[in-house]
Amino acid sequence: MKLILTCEHGGCFIPENFQKYFENAQDELNTHRGYDLGALYLFTALQPLAYFSKSSKVSRLLIELNRSLHHAKLFSEFSKNLTKLEKDNVIEHYYSLYRHDVESQIKKLIDANEQVLHISVHSFTPVLNSTERRCDIGLLFDSRIKKEKAYCTLLKKEINRFYPTFNVRYNYPYLGKADGFTTYLRKQFPENYVGIELELNQKFANNNKVSFNIKQALYNAIESTIYS
Repeated sequence: MKLILTCEHGGCFIPENFQKYFENAQDELNTHRGYDLGALYLFTALQPLAYFSKSSKVSRLLIELNRSLHHAKLFSEFSKNLTKLEKDNVIEHYYSLYRHDVESQIKKLIDANEQVLHISVHSFTPVLNSTERRCDIGLLFDSRIKKEKAYCTLLKKEINRFYPTFNVRYNYPYLGKADGFTTYLRKQFPENYVGIELELNQKFANNNKVSFNIKQALYNAIESTIYS
């Protein structure tokens, strides 16, 4: 399989021409609401395995790259006040450009009869609304698709081979078939595409970094699933 690696929520950057909308949002920008802590660091560690990789450092509070254009939370409570012209600009330069680059690479591979494995790297806050998420790594997929279920079964086995104490769960803390980039891509490529979201608990992200043992275990696990 050819690995496509992405990271939609790698940073909390707000372009200068939109910063006026975020003057009172600094606290939110630097939390899990602004970006996925540790995700870009893990993404970078996994990049050598990828045929193609792409990440974004633009905050999800400007525009949510992992949602459809019709989604109610495409723009946050801060960016929903942008003018229509500004929103169109954000969609064109940050949302559509990012997603098109990834989609076009997948299309090239599938048109060449290649099997594509797309892993989208994310992280999740350990506690949400006073509820602890009891999971170290979540593997999100569409359980109706046999290839995705089979791949995640294998990946979980390999993760636990390299890191036995990790609590790996399927479709937790989110459902893999919910609105998202992989969900969209499954519809575009019903054959030869396997789309997985890898969610790492942010309790493992210290100073936005992930320990060597964890990133090495995930690297080894994914490598073994690709080349086994």
